[in-house]
Amino acid sequence: MEKLCNFNHEFIIVHLLLFSSLLSFTNPTPSPTQDEQSQIISRFQEYLRINTSQPSPDYKKSTQFILTLAESLSLQTQVIEFVQGKPLVILKWPGSDLSLPSILLNSHTDVVPSESSKWDYHPFGAHIDENGNIFARGSQDMKCVGMQYMEAVRRLKASGFQPKRSLYLSFVPDEEIGGHDGLEKLAQSDVFKSMNVDIILDEGLASPNENYRLFYGERTPWWLVIKATGAPGHGAKLYDNSAMENLFKSIESIRRFRASQFDLVKAGLKGEGEVISVNMAFLKAGTPSPTGFVMNLQPSEAEAGFDIRIPPTVNAESLEKRIAEEWAPASRNMSFEFKQKGSTQDYWGRPLITATDRSNPWWALLVEAIKKANGKIGKPEIFPAATDSRYFRQQGLRAIGFSPMANTPVLLHDHNEFLNQAEYLKGIDVYESIIKAYTSYIPPGRDSLSRDEL
Repeated sequence: MEKLCNFNHEFIIVHLLLFSSLLSFTNPTPSPTQDEQSQIISRFQEYLRINTSQPSPDYKKSTQFILTLAESLSLQTQVIEFVQGKPLVILKWPGSDLSLPSILLNSHTDVVPSESSKWDYHPFGAHIDENGNIFARGSQDMKCVGMQYMEAVRRLKASGFQPKRSLYLSFVPDEEIGGHDGLEKLAQSDVFKSMNVDIILDEGLASPNENYRLFYGERTPWWLVIKATGAPGHGAKLYDNSAMENLFKSIESIRRFRASQFDLVKAGLKGEGEVISVNMAFLKAGTPSPTGFVMNLQPSEAEAGFDIRIPPTVNAESLEKRIAEEWAPASRNMSFEFKQKGSTQDYWGRPLITATDRSNPWWALLVEAIKKANGKIGKPEIFPAATDSRYFRQQGLRAIGFSPMANTPVLLHDHNEFLNQAEYLKGIDVYESIIKAYTSYIPPGRDSLSRDEL
């Protein structure tokens, strides 16, 4: 009973300190005027119009744009190229207590390619329609978030707010192609160690309803290629163990597994990020000819590629065993290789997830800050795809995925990606509240109030 009482006492202290952090900035920032809102939207459009689509992003132009904004806000700046031509921009707002660990708000500058002919408006035109929707590649993924960070800092500086903890904003390259030349190298560098980061916020997803989505983990990508071999044969001949026949057996087995996982989502038993997803990415076989393919020849080789995403909560070893024994058994003249195979565990063998319970004060602080900005929150989720957050979680750091886009269809990587300007402006209010809460937070034992006084 004594241990329980002590635990509750600790819990009350933590929440009193969280509450006191939120109360420490009760004076609200005045709402922006119509002219100020127009300038905010105009800056967002300017960023969206910079073509940073893979495979040839204009990093030079995006970097200059970010540095110009940073200069206008009197932020400290640093540009690093771990790989030539792929700059990382790191901005710093120093805190008043440099002994406290810092906060990092991360975003990526690159976007995926787009098919202009299939858009209603040009992907890099940042057109605003009559409903206030801003159409552009990156409007959701994730130039919106990077600019919301900046606009929130602009408001806080104008209000005279001084953070206790240092705040870093990072704008990194190549997230859309794996982040290996960008944030992965930053997370492993001495530069990052010197930043002394305690919590990272990174990208999330839009929400079709009124609830914002918070992500405490993400699925790990396994890019699998299965290859089947067999003797070639006449197109009219029926025989066992041809390359195509064996590959189709594997495809059918994978299809059944995919359906079983998808059924759990359709039935509402699990979220999309809680199941293993498998989608075929390519199918390659046949003997080419000047007119197409040789039709009366069964090929001696056939292969297929699959994009597999694995939650950090499942047994990855059992899936790999299934691949070796059922999907690509050597007994059927089959082999497999991984083009990419991420880990579901950190360097200490723990699942790549960030705690959402009382052991993580940053989660509770985030939830309260969002609510303070009149935002609503849904059930914590596992992100269905991969983000740069995994490189932080691999080091045992806490990272949360969040993009403040409610009442918005999920259109990342889709045609006609857009974000409504009202939602964009509301997201700035949310980040202003979060930055205040995070940079003002003093943990138990560091506050001027003693435990007895509490």
